[in-house]
Amino acid sequence: ALLKQKIPVTKIALQMDKSRTTIYNEIKRGTVEFLDYDLRTYKSYDAQYAHNDYLEKQKNKGRDLAIGSDWDFVHYAEKKMNKEKYSPYAVLESIRQEGLSFESNISLSTFYNYLRSGLFLNIEFNSKKRKKDGIKRKVSFNNKLARSIEQRPEEINKRQSAGHWEMDTVVSGRSGSGALLVLTERCSRMEIIRKMKDKSALSVVRAINSLERSFGVKKFREMFKTITCDNGTEFMYTELLEKSYCSNQKRTTFYYCHPYCASERGSNENQNRLIRRFVPKGSDISGYSSAYIQMLENWMNNYPRKILGGLSSNEYMRRIMAA
Repeated sequence: ALLKQKIPVTKIALQMDKSRTTIYNEIKRGTVEFLDYDLRTYKSYDAQYAHNDYLEKQKNKGRDLAIGSDWDFVHYAEKKMNKEKYSPYAVLESIRQEGLSFESNISLSTFYNYLRSGLFLNIEFNSKKRKKDGIKRKVSFNNKLARSIEQRPEEINKRQSAGHWEMDTVVSGRSGSGALLVLTERCSRMEIIRKMKDKSALSVVRAINSLERSFGVKKFREMFKTITCDNGTEFMYTELLEKSYCSNQKRTTFYYCHPYCASERGSNENQNRLIRRFVPKGSDISGYSSAYIQMLENWMNNYPRKILGGLSSNEYMRRIMAA
């Protein structure tokens, strides 16, 4: 009707609260050739033709999305992934554990496909693995007390019992200071994070001593039977790390990975990726409060994990202790 009144497209767009591009596309879709009384052809917009064209294309577009118009699920997923840093698996697992019900019930693979295709506009999702930056760490080849991972008992390798940990450091960017000492229990993936002023070997020893003080000498020895780390210079004081700070008794046993073999601390490396969701690379760790680091530790230990059948590390550890 507006076109027949020869109203400009710009004014039609304003009146219909649409963009000019939308109006032009609609005109293009509905424009057909007609014959006048003198059998001369002319072009004009036909609303019925445009509508029929729309219906025909709807038939050919494929089946409807499994998610449909389930905005409650969309908002829940946005909250979990954006604010609470959950993975797609953890989102679906939290729905199951919390007993929630939504209109849609999509599988994990479908959820990933929707994220990759950009259907969740408010969720930034990158499924590509990050390339290594190529920075090599300083390696302490001269640590004569270093006990090779090759000497580690097969029971530990197979994760048959709790009390065996992997350890690493997370460092600040070049312009920052401070570091995190992170320990990952191999069986339950329990995480312990301690903030340090730097990543020096002495700071690592002090952080382990602090852990022993907080748990107590006896409980520390029971809880930390072995610790596996890499050959970084921050872990070079093997004797100080293994010996109790208040006596000459041995408190734990250290094993060292082969140089440049981060896969031998696979659980630890995976945990570090979770930490980087909250402490991005290049950030200044000294600027994060101890309360924030404690919040991060609690979040990781209550995070649903696929490898644990949907249980969190805390829940899995409780099952181990009760068995």
